[in-house]
Amino acid sequence: MNSTSGNVRAPVVLSGGFVVPEQVLCHATSLRKATRRISQMYDVVLAPCGLRSTQRSILMQIARSQVPSMSELATALVIDRSALAHNLKPLERDGFVSVDVDPNDRRSRLVTLTSVGEAKLIESQGYWEKAQECFELVLGAEQASDLRASLAFIASSEYIEVAAASQG
Repeated sequence: MNSTSGNVRAPVVLSGGFVVPEQVLCHATSLRKATRRISQMYDVVLAPCGLRSTQRSILMQIARSQVPSMSELATALVIDRSALAHNLKPLERDGFVSVDVDPNDRRSRLVTLTSVGEAKLIESQGYWEKAQECFELVLGAEQASDLRASLAFIASSEYIEVAAASQG
């Protein structure tokens, strides 16, 4: 059914007889769409402090990890190193983080949360809490908790191992 006009739509059939499902069945597509929607909401709520949700996530992970290497930070965020480097540039430019050569391994870079970054993270906390409350108000606290647990498993290396093992 077409949601705008109330009319029943004929199924879309591609060459070779492939019928395009009317609804999204792909888990990856559904997760990406949901992630974009949630990120949009968090970005709106965080806007007064000048951070986007992705930036806050990076700052929080750096604080959690203390002084991670680029590789450790990329692994923790489940992001490739080049995308991480791209996302760190504005945080470094604004003085929230510093990226320095590891004195023990000159091939490696260490990421440090600066005092300015710590202050920005603390400033953003109330806005983040408001976004969390909004999310839980709509979804429900228990369902939000269950969703976080499921997503944490999906983001874990254990999930990859289970998925790889199921492929034979």
